[in-house]
Amino acid sequence: MTGTPEGVELDAVRRAMLGAGVDALVLRPSPDFRFLGGRGGGYLVLTTDGPPVETADPAALVPPRARRVGVDDEMRVRELFGLAVDAELVPASAVLAPLRLRKQPHEVAAIGRAAAAAEAVLTVARELAWFGTTERAMAHRFRMLLVETGCEEVVSVVIAAGEHTALPGHLPSDRVINPGDALLVSVCGRWDGFCAEVARVFAVAEPPEDFEAMYSVVLSAQQAALDSVRPGVAAADVARAAREVIEESGYGRYAAPHLGRGVGRGHDEGPWLGAPDQVVLGTGMTLCLEPAIRLPELFGARVADVVACTPEGAALLSGSPRDLHVVEH
Repeated sequence: MTGTPEGVELDAVRRAMLGAGVDALVLRPSPDFRFLGGRGGGYLVLTTDGPPVETADPAALVPPRARRVGVDDEMRVRELFGLAVDAELVPASAVLAPLRLRKQPHEVAAIGRAAAAAEAVLTVARELAWFGTTERAMAHRFRMLLVETGCEEVVSVVIAAGEHTALPGHLPSDRVINPGDALLVSVCGRWDGFCAEVARVFAVAEPPEDFEAMYSVVLSAQQAALDSVRPGVAAADVARAAREVIEESGYGRYAAPHLGRGVGRGHDEGPWLGAPDQVVLGTGMTLCLEPAIRLPELFGARVADVVACTPEGAALLSGSPRDLHVVEH
């Protein structure tokens, strides 16, 4: 048996299950698994009339008359076949995702601690020797730094130099980092079960020509998004505020389409900024705001910060300086 985390109301989960016609949830280790108190490496089963239970044999705990079973979105194909229950299988996220949108105060505090840990690693970037090393070598160093902070899972480390800063989804390569390069450094990890990502932009020795003007637009776009975050505002309107700044600057065609998403027990969860579902922000929602501009073959810039939606507006959970820092060595 497992213990349900503080703040999770099983009655609300069961009401959502009944509303979706789901008789049982079967979860593997994942954000949903942790949300319902999973701690081990097996499966977690929740029915409409019992506590969540961890087990190695989930099929044995699914009620024989269950007609619809919600399975973890991260369930592998072999796990789905191995479940072997005579019921319709549907994504568990249909039940749990809406309940995970708003975080309890202790969850917001935990996400804040994760953001602070990510920031502490990025702060080291200002003091490192970058000249002559490679993206791959520096990415390895940052992974080690994340582990040293107590990071349970390194989700991603992005080190992109020069023209690579304009590539979405760039993986660190053997490109040598040289004076005059723009430099994008982003770290994302999980601490104490919660995720945070922070990204900052640097220049090596001196900024490339015209880079500072473009970067100032990215900062203005993020500030516009920050100013828009408050309860009752549609997530799409937060994205629109950032996009309008970029459009008005003349960089509209180079703006990254992805402007932000929710973070929590997962590093990539709702609400998604700009999505057509028109999620309305509420107190306790936590977001990663990450506008970006990318000029192909030249350079790009992305700034990412974690914020919480409060009655007073956006509360920055990561607040280290976002000015363009020039690394001198």
